[in-house]
Amino acid sequence: MATSAAEARFRIDAPVEGRRGTRVVALDDGAATLVRRLARESWNAARFFTLVAQSHEAQSHEAQSPPVNGGGPPADMALHRTDGTAATLADELGEADVAVMVATTNGSAPAAAVIGRACARRGVMTAGLVLGEQHDVADTVTALRPHAQVLLVTRDEQDVAEVLSALRA
Repeated sequence: MATSAAEARFRIDAPVEGRRGTRVVALDDGAATLVRRLARESWNAARFFTLVAQSHEAQSHEAQSPPVNGGGPPADMALHRTDGTAATLADELGEADVAVMVATTNGSAPAAAVIGRACARRGVMTAGLVLGEQHDVADTVTALRPHAQVLLVTRDEQDVAEVLSALRA
């Protein structure tokens, strides 16, 4: 609706060559439901993940602990693909251009910080999409802010799909 039919003919809808893909990670259960639903849609090279609960708890503790042995990278974070198979954050970020973190609760802050730091070390652009009332998700927004080049707080789930489309995921 924002462009006329005459202007739309100049839009390029083909995948961007050389793109390795977008990784979309749900940081909590509410976000996991949305991410699983989005994964069923057609995307360019996007892959969709949820956190593994045990790994998330370990990373939360690690995120609060000081680095050991010269401040090396933290242990890898375990993920689940939306089909339930296992993946690791390091492997997925090694093949990513963009990482999108989706959250709906304040409990997402530790995982957001771990993923954000991992992306920064690898030079992967990050986006944080937080669904909910601002006062309900303030801690997660605070955790994402230093790690996300794009940060959106919204109440509309459709905004997540729109941002993924804009990123050409």
